[in-house]
Amino acid sequence: MIYDSVSATIKLHYEFHLPEGAEKAPLLIAVHGYAAHMGYMMREAKLVAPEGFAIASIQGPNRFFRPTEDGQYKLAFGWLSDFEPQEQVALHHEFVLKVIDKHSEDGTIDPDRVFLYGFSQACALNFRFAFANPDALKGLVGVCGGIPGDLDTSDLYQPTNAEVFYLYGDDDEFYAPEKLEAFDKRLDEYLPSYQSRKYVAKHEISQEMRSDIRKWLAGFPAEKQRTAS
Repeated sequence: MIYDSVSATIKLHYEFHLPEGAEKAPLLIAVHGYAAHMGYMMREAKLVAPEGFAIASIQGPNRFFRPTEDGQYKLAFGWLSDFEPQEQVALHHEFVLKVIDKHSEDGTIDPDRVFLYGFSQACALNFRFAFANPDALKGLVGVCGGIPGDLDTSDLYQPTNAEVFYLYGDDDEFYAPEKLEAFDKRLDEYLPSYQSRKYVAKHEISQEMRSDIRKWLAGFPAEKQRTAS
């Protein structure tokens, strides 16, 4: 038996929000976690994006049905699986870059002010993007998620030039507190511009987290943002 493969083209779906009259707006790319969808993450992104931000909420290409509490099934989306995960990581990277390129070319967003925001499964995925594309982002927000398991072994990575804000809870159902603290410590060692905060929270985006993310985005140093000509 021979293991082989062929390539095919697929469509990658996302929701895009542009404030009325905005040109060359800062862009927040929001990435949902496991079993969620682009509509959910768009709602979350709107709760943290300061006035004047464009938002792109991108949707994972892996589709499946998950059971609901009432015994029904609901369509859900994810980013990764154990089968050939490097292909799915590459697809996520291409997705993010294509969204940036598309809206840079049409003049709606400023490619020098792109922020990436991920929750849960998307957290490590977004770190992989930032470390493989160190000049692509102005800022990165990671909530209740991990870091790349191959951070210390991959030749593809280098510390991102983006500012990074990492948030996590003290009672996460999926990550032990010491695990999240170890992630925090490693990121602090690895990154040149890094902030983090631990919350009284579970595996969630709490209201306190939303408030801090919004303040962090709104307070981005003006001297680090390019003035549009």
